[in-house]
Amino acid sequence: MKSVIYVFLAVFLLGSCTTKTPLIFIDSNALYEDNAVIEINIPMAQGNSELAKVINSKIENHVANMLSFAEELSDTITLKDAITIFDTTYTRFKTDVSETALVWEATFNGEVTRNSNRIISIAISSYSNTGGAHGHTNVSFFNFDKTSSKLIDINTIISNKDRFKTLAQKHFRANISREAEFSYDDYFFEDSFLLPANIGFNDDGLILFYNPYEIAPYAMGITEFTIPYDELDAIIALN
Repeated sequence: MKSVIYVFLAVFLLGSCTTKTPLIFIDSNALYEDNAVIEINIPMAQGNSELAKVINSKIENHVANMLSFAEELSDTITLKDAITIFDTTYTRFKTDVSETALVWEATFNGEVTRNSNRIISIAISSYSNTGGAHGHTNVSFFNFDKTSSKLIDINTIISNKDRFKTLAQKHFRANISREAEFSYDDYFFEDSFLLPANIGFNDDGLILFYNPYEIAPYAMGITEFTIPYDELDAIIALN
């Protein structure tokens, strides 16, 4: 596969730590243009620590699963294999269905949104277009506990789920009130407010992120807001 791969150092340290060496990331950028177009720009943790290995493995596995068209997620699929699957699937589609089909494309961008003495939070945004009415956009957050080198299950650090849900709903309403185009009734909540599938951390607080279709039609796009840490002191057990 002919590819252009370039990796440049954009070393950044977010947050500080007096007892541990902060984890350093570089931006890894790759562009594949054999048939389909695949662009991958993701942060990669440096060093041979267990934490660095876990982070890099989880992020690459996520990108691979997004590319592979698999009905079930795989823990073993490699990024190289997933790129081949995406490219080959497009080539077969073009041969079997339409020689004039638009070139398929997939783009991934990553950002370290929080790098504190306890938490590393990474957001991976993806966009793919395989010839439908519009492309598919998704953002996923990965939150790592630097002490255990494991992914954080948000549900396990929320000490009072009812209070958290009430607080989130208040911020959700405040967020949409600033967007006069939509009202609360335009969202798919029916009888109860729903928390998003993706929650992450940044330096200001907890990010709640709703992807397209999650609570609203595609045309309404994403919904994103941040709950400040000072409002979460008695609700979450990790900061």
